[in-house]
Amino acid sequence: MAYTFAQYQESADYIKEKIGGFVPKVAMVLGSGLGFLGDVVENPTAIPYGGIPHFKASTAPGHKGQLVFGVLAGRNVAVMQGRMHHYEGYGYDDVSYAVRVLRLLGCDTLIVTNAAGCVRTDWQAGDLMLITDQIKMFSESPLRGANIPEFGVRFPDASHLYTVRLQDVARQAAAELSIPLREGVYFYCYGPQYETPAEVRAARILGGDAVGMSTAPEAIVAGHCGMEILGFTLLSNMAAGILDQPLSEQEVLDAAAAAKDKFSRLVLACLEKL
Repeated sequence: MAYTFAQYQESADYIKEKIGGFVPKVAMVLGSGLGFLGDVVENPTAIPYGGIPHFKASTAPGHKGQLVFGVLAGRNVAVMQGRMHHYEGYGYDDVSYAVRVLRLLGCDTLIVTNAAGCVRTDWQAGDLMLITDQIKMFSESPLRGANIPEFGVRFPDASHLYTVRLQDVARQAAAELSIPLREGVYFYCYGPQYETPAEVRAARILGGDAVGMSTAPEAIVAGHCGMEILGFTLLSNMAAGILDQPLSEQEVLDAAAAAKDKFSRLVLACLEKL
């Protein structure tokens, strides 16, 4: 369905009643197995997605399905512990709905994270990747339909969808923490099936460095809203066809658990520098 500005405002008004005068400035979308950062938010107020008008449920493994408002690394944050995916049966306007609501609540920066398959054969599972750009060219845009001018223009520029200034912040934070940080392009696929070896080869030829089932729709909508965007990918496994072994969701969750320390330290350091 196509949502109206009034529906986004209804959701924002509901949340405002729950959080009082608190104004979040940084929105965070935490992907598969990475929602633990929401558990360390100070003075938290948690709101399940199911209670918010027009929000959809998050059914993916490792996704709690709630918004947590509070303070993290000295910043007022709104943390999405879990996201909605197109493969769950949702349209792209459903998948990206929360981003516009968070913008109405005061968020001007979006930090997105995901776990994805590594396309590069010279990298390895467990690496962290700074997202410098994305490819989502084989599915409809979340901006399809009537434009809502309260959020942005009809034809938004996407030359620097992931904010260059924030990439510099991430590089500096990673260097100070001595955390190796890859840099690359996130290639979006629908899912829920993992990509075939041929699709992974195609992603590599087209310029993708990691392949996954999320993030791109939210980034497009955030850019349309005028938000600055910082993105990180946990390379949770080698993509199909690189190793002679099947892929599984447990592998993704195990990789997220193993990377918990370095991932959280990097994101928190970036928050402090915003």
